Amino acid sequence: MVEHAVDRDWSSRAVRLIEADARRSADTHLLKVDLPDWASRGDGIDLYLKDESTHPTGSLKHRLARSLFLYGLCNGWIRKDTTVIEASSGSTAVSEAYFAKLIGVSFIAVMVSGTSPAKTRLIEAQGGVCHFVDSPSEIYTVAQQLETELGGHFIDQFTMAERATDWRGNNNIAESVFEQMEAERHPVPEWIVVGAGTGGTSATFGRYIRYRQHPTRLAVVDVENSVFLPAYRTGDGTLTSQTASRIEGIGRPRVEPSFVSQVIDAMVPVPDAASVAAMRFLSQRIGRRVGGSTGTNFWGVCTVIADMLERGRGGSVVSLLCDSGNRYDHTYFNDDWVAEQKLDLAPHTAALENFFATGVWPE
Repeated sequence: MVEHAVDRDWSSRAVRLIEADARRSADTHLLKVDLPDWASRGDGIDLYLKDESTHPTGSLKHRLARSLFLYGLCNGWIRKDTTVIEASSGSTAVSEAYFAKLIGVSFIAVMVSGTSPAKTRLIEAQGGVCHFVDSPSEIYTVAQQLETELGGHFIDQFTMAERATDWRGNNNIAESVFEQMEAERHPVPEWIVVGAGTGGTSATFGRYIRYRQHPTRLAVVDVENSVFLPAYRTGDGTLTSQTASRIEGIGRPRVEPSFVSQVIDAMVPVPDAASVAAMRFLSQRIGRRVGGSTGTNFWGVCTVIADMLERGRGGSVVSLLCDSGNRYDHTYFNDDWVAEQKLDLAPHTAALENFFATGVWPE
């Protein structure tokens, strides 16, 4: 008999700590957003945002980080002396640093220089270390090098997201949304609108919709310099981009292994200026700041609602409030930064204002 000694007591304790943390956290709220009078025509249209900013680490990525850590622990990849390493633009690393601290292991985030300083501070506040690289294409190779050098575990959200998440249920985000919608006027959404970073969230929704046999359609929004939409349009999964997305947490320079295009019913291209304009417009509309990826989602929401109006269809639309806009004071809410990026928000803001006034969306 050949044995490899494993400290099962430690791993069992780590799993219990993560499960206990989840039980202490009530599910995130599903916010109903007021729409103009045109939304009451016919069967009516209702809009909801799943507020993921209320997780302990403040973003949608809290769910993913929890799943990734449980997956790593239960596979025996994370042990009491393991350094966990991630390639992340920010929010996932913030959440992973939280779970690393919770179970008592070291954490390193490999991220592109220029990532939001607010996110960097949040990672470091949890005891994580930020390792910066110049190019987005470097984060994977550097993370793998650190894994080899330190004998650590590269947790690899971009590969593991779709397999670490239990898409059949277990209070994943899709199951949570559908349960929260049960008492609403249109309990089964006409559309779910989400973005793709790892692809894990869109894969979870798409699979769950099919598993539960719902007629709901899934729309995925994509930003400039991301290859998800071009790959979806052409079927070419080898496409790459040399430029990073300016909308943190959404869009990728390569087609990530967790991006399951076959479960997506439609994709919506969103200019970066539209993402920022929509983020600011929605923030004013609901009286609280939301982040850039939420702005991208909201532009997609307006697109699908406009299509419903044109077709005379009623129903509900559900999207995500991914994180708080307070993390982006120095970027998306900073007019000087917007000017430096040469983003003209005016035409997109005008389009949103006109849509809410008339129900007419630009061609």
